Amino acid sequence: MLRTLFGMGPKVDLKEVLSKGATILDVRSTGEFAGGHIKGSVNIPLDQLEQRMGKLPKGKAIIACCLSGARSGRAVDILKANGVEAYNGGGWSGLNAMLRR
Repeated sequence: MLRTLFGMGPKVDLKEVLSKGATILDVRSTGEFAGGHIKGSVNIPLDQLEQRMGKLPKGKAIIACCLSGARSGRAVDILKANGVEAYNGGGWSGLNAMLRR
């Protein structure tokens, strides 16, 4: 139920998506991002995402993350509405831990 609530949908192997060249997009504020983030991730705060879509790599999947998965769920909706293959990675610290396993 929580996966659906936060827009995560069916379970996807995010490690596999990342191995195929996906970009991790952290949609938290710049201050939150500065306090800790996944190495190599791109920070575009959710409220700036639509204006800064051009900063994202073209033709690559995006794995969005935030603090809890709520903002990244909204980011996935925006990305998909713009034709981008996007997945909700949930909270950044959980995603980071999962990617290290």
